Amino acid sequence: MNSIPPVDADAVEIRVAGCLLEKQRATPDAYPLSLNALRLACNQATNRDPVVDYDEATVVEALRRTALRGWTRLASGAGSRARKYRHLLDEALDANDAELSLLAVLMLRGTQTPGELKQRTERLHGFADLAAVQETLGKLVERAYVERLPRRRGQREERYRQLLGGDQS
Repeated sequence: MNSIPPVDADAVEIRVAGCLLEKQRATPDAYPLSLNALRLACNQATNRDPVVDYDEATVVEALRRTALRGWTRLASGAGSRARKYRHLLDEALDANDAELSLLAVLMLRGTQTPGELKQRTERLHGFADLAAVQETLGKLVERAYVERLPRRRGQREERYRQLLGGDQS
C-alpha cells in the first residue's frame, strides 16, 4: 500500500486526471487522449460539476504538474501525429479498478452519496450492489483519498468527497 498521503492538487489537475481516468474506462478505443480530446473532456457540460472552459494552455500546464506528481505521462511515440496522454493513477495511488472508478466520478462530479456513485460508475465499473460501493469507499477513507461527510438534512445517505485536491466545498 502507498504510504505517501495524497498531494493537494489544484482543481485543474483534478479535472485533467479525472477525465483521463473516466475516458480510459468509458471509451477505451479512444484512449490515450490527444490534447484536444482531453480539453474537450475537461470542458464537457454533462457529468461534470462544475462546468469549466479551459483553454489548451491551461490543460497543458495541468498535464505538466500532474506528470511531476507521477499521475500522468505522454503516451505517444516519436512517430505519432498527435501527442497523447494517459494517467498513472493506478500506480501512483496503488488503487484498484473499483477504487479508481469511484475516485474518477468524485473528481469530476464532486461530493456524492453511495447511491449516486453506484449509478454514476456503471459505465466505469460494475459494482455488484450498494454494499460493494460502501466497502470500496471505506477502503478509500482508510487511505485518506476520500472523506465521509455527515448526512444532509432530509437525506438518507452520507456523502463522500475525494481528498486529492481541488475545490473542497
